[in-house]
Amino acid sequence: MARGDQLARQWRIIQTLISSRFGKSIFDLAQDLGCHTRTVYRDLEALQEAGFPVYTNSVEGRKLWSLLDTAKHSIPIPFTLPELMALYFSRGMMGVLKDTVFYESLVSLFDKIKTTLPDEYIEYLSRIESSLALRHKPYKHYGQLRSIIEKISQAVVQKKYIEIDYYTMSRKKKTRRKVAPYKIWFFDDTFYLIGNCGLRQDIRIFAMDRIKNLELTHEAFEILEDFNVDEFMKSSFGVFHGEPIRVKVWFAAVIADYIREKIWHETQNIETLDDGAVIFEAEVAGTAEIKFWILKWGAKARVLEPESLRNEIRQEAEVMLQNYQ
Repeated sequence: MARGDQLARQWRIIQTLISSRFGKSIFDLAQDLGCHTRTVYRDLEALQEAGFPVYTNSVEGRKLWSLLDTAKHSIPIPFTLPELMALYFSRGMMGVLKDTVFYESLVSLFDKIKTTLPDEYIEYLSRIESSLALRHKPYKHYGQLRSIIEKISQAVVQKKYIEIDYYTMSRKKKTRRKVAPYKIWFFDDTFYLIGNCGLRQDIRIFAMDRIKNLELTHEAFEILEDFNVDEFMKSSFGVFHGEPIRVKVWFAAVIADYIREKIWHETQNIETLDDGAVIFEAEVAGTAEIKFWILKWGAKARVLEPESLRNEIRQEAEVMLQNYQ
């Protein structure tokens, strides 16, 4: 039996017993978990040996398993014990935020949670953690951006304009801009600022690691009434924006399952062909990012529409071929 399956099942037993008012029978637990009653007995014994306050009680002639009430209600509202355990367990996923004020605040929060949870629960969580590996690659060092992130956070909360020197990667040029910062956005392991740019007179997205200088102002702003972040980002395939355009891509049968298993875009539609290949369709904001996504699949992907994107991919492929001649 896989160690991860056993721990996951025991985790579900704990959650079930915490939420149960009178307890659960072995049969009920086995039904909920989809396993044999002998397996449930072994899991309950393992939890008792680990120090969890699991006990049996007779209710109307039935033998029910439960957790001591002190274990159920020792956590202050509004958090339940499973919520705190899940929150504490998630701390390993926050490593990508290292060297930022967000990470330090999360570490502080997790330390407080640790003092709240019983020792046997912390030990159990550590056992579960050992069965899960998380890795963020590639990643960025955000220590050098600490001051910028903190100032932008302050400006967003106080609704104050900022003035920035921003380096545009495509033009290899630095420009001075006055920006109304609307929201900090974390996407694909990168911090971005969404704001109203005075230079472009439009809502723009700025990569924080390209902000070379930042000054807070005392001038207040109001967010545009018709602006909605979710709607603003909805059409983008990633970060870039552009004119809405319908894209249709053929993917070979050998990678069709990979295409079907994810939501790549909110507007996507995937059609499966008789030979197992798929046709992916979506309406995206510009083709800059989806072009690189298509190239990632190599010869197993072929653009059907629009013709302009077909030409871009073709030109890219020709240059790649020349590089290897």
